[in-house]
Amino acid sequence: MILTKQYRCIHSSSCQCTKGHLSEDVIFLVFHHLNWNPKLIATLSCVCKWFDDLAKRVLWKEFCRTRAPKMMLDLQSSGSHSVDGSWRALGKLLIYCSGCSKGGLFDSIHIPSHFVYRTRFSRTSGKSFLLPQCRTDVLYVSDPCEHLDQGEEGDVGFFRGVFKSFAMSKVRKMLIKRNAQFHPSEVCPYCKAKLWSMLQAKMIPQSASCRLGAYEDCIEYYVCLNGHMLGICTLLPLSDSEEVASESE
Repeated sequence: MILTKQYRCIHSSSCQCTKGHLSEDVIFLVFHHLNWNPKLIATLSCVCKWFDDLAKRVLWKEFCRTRAPKMMLDLQSSGSHSVDGSWRALGKLLIYCSGCSKGGLFDSIHIPSHFVYRTRFSRTSGKSFLLPQCRTDVLYVSDPCEHLDQGEEGDVGFFRGVFKSFAMSKVRKMLIKRNAQFHPSEVCPYCKAKLWSMLQAKMIPQSASCRLGAYEDCIEYYVCLNGHMLGICTLLPLSDSEEVASESE
């Protein structure tokens, strides 16, 4: 196989790519063969600004399209070729549980963040996290990432999600209308944008706890300026959650 001519990196005078690097087309083919491995994409991004730019523009986008093709088509169906908060942030949201720490966003217990192999995101489930007057918005929400037997906190679940065209959403307009305040110190773990508390804004419907199988008074979630959502809940024991699910039906 004849490799494409190498090019010297010109993005930074301190760049270590003194011998140049392969063209975008060759790198694209390599990562296609690797099935857009997210850990390798993240590693490549650390090499230099040129690789980081390529990963942001191309590689993370292809990873997202491969991992959740129907969801990505829907998020882009408004005609945009990009998504709110960058493809890298969305790629991280698909595979990364943010956990929590004492004194952090969810000031309750320390549970380390971690990567997850695969998570199901549902547009139908997303409706349960919206007030009735906001249910024309499109929100994809994951199944809860369960962390069982967390002492006094019981069984803890973390969930995450993303809005379609959040800048035009009814949720954003309502948050602004209610003069919701940003969290004073914490930012979105996916895109570093400021966060609104849906609990503080009194915008968490009862249907959210039913959907998660969680205690109604033990659920909290935030939405960032780019429409990424992250939340925590205390899960009901399995038998109780099954009863709640049957009642909601």
